[in-house]
Amino acid sequence: MAKESMKAREVKRQKTVKKYAEKRKALKEAGDFEGLQKLPKNASPVRLHNRCKLTGRPKGYMRQFGLSRVMFREMANMGLIPGVRKASW
Repeated sequence: MAKESMKAREVKRQKTVKKYAEKRKALKEAGDFEGLQKLPKNASPVRLHNRCKLTGRPKGYMRQFGLSRVMFREMANMGLIPGVRKASW
């Protein structure tokens, strides 16, 4: 389980990116790179990192489900993810 502070930091970054998205787009189109540098560092979408919605685990993230591989497997085995079942052949 990730620390609560790490989860909160990612949420804060997501809000900052969303807040400055239009301004970043306008500055990029105008070619004003000095203006871009004056924006907060966390306003850049490159600084975002995908994390599991349940545990906050940063590695083994599955985009389609928004979960880490560990939580995905547990939930799939319990039948909590619609349309997913264990393969057998």
